[in-house]
Amino acid sequence: MGVPVIAAVVVGCAVLGLGVGAALFGGGGGGDKDKSPGGDRSAVSPSAPGPDGPAGAAPDRTPAQDSARPQARELDRLLADSNDSRAAVIRSVENIKRCTALPQAAADLRGAAEQRRGLVTRLDGLTVDRLPGHRELTRSLAAAWEASAEADDHYAAWADQAARPKGCKKDKARPTGRTARGNAASGRATEAKKEASERWNPIAARYGLTARGGDQL
Repeated sequence: MGVPVIAAVVVGCAVLGLGVGAALFGGGGGGDKDKSPGGDRSAVSPSAPGPDGPAGAAPDRTPAQDSARPQARELDRLLADSNDSRAAVIRSVENIKRCTALPQAAADLRGAAEQRRGLVTRLDGLTVDRLPGHRELTRSLAAAWEASAEADDHYAAWADQAARPKGCKKDKARPTGRTARGNAASGRATEAKKEASERWNPIAARYGLTARGGDQL
């Protein structure tokens, strides 16, 4: 065999060896890399999690993201003001019974009635549609405050009656029709406040707000 022929055979073997080595040690096409378990990891998988969780899945809702929380806080602020006049009402009714400080009692009771009606107005201005049972809750709160205002008005009128001649007997105010109507309205208010309390307290517990009994509304 001549020298040129031998040289050609040697070069051919070298080329063949390089081709086999490339095939064995990662020289395949891009399709092979995609199919192999150890393929190109720089490509983003369609199911790879993003910053907010798995792709295509809504992020978990946390209490801070709950849209009902701001509504619950606003209602809590209103409820915090609902008990402001209670002490004045109790004191005024006791004074009427004893025929003491009647003009002041009447004025304080009318002021309390105005405050209760103001609560109803403020309640109407709140958006609470995200709260569970919001219709029943707002209905019972409005009923409670309206009945309380009605009772305050009746007791204030009773104070006016007690201040008249023969309105008191032995330092005690004579009961009148206003007394009875005030007591009836107060009873309705108590029932509505109890219902409102039962509806509010689970919401308060959920959002870390103040639980309130019926006598605190």
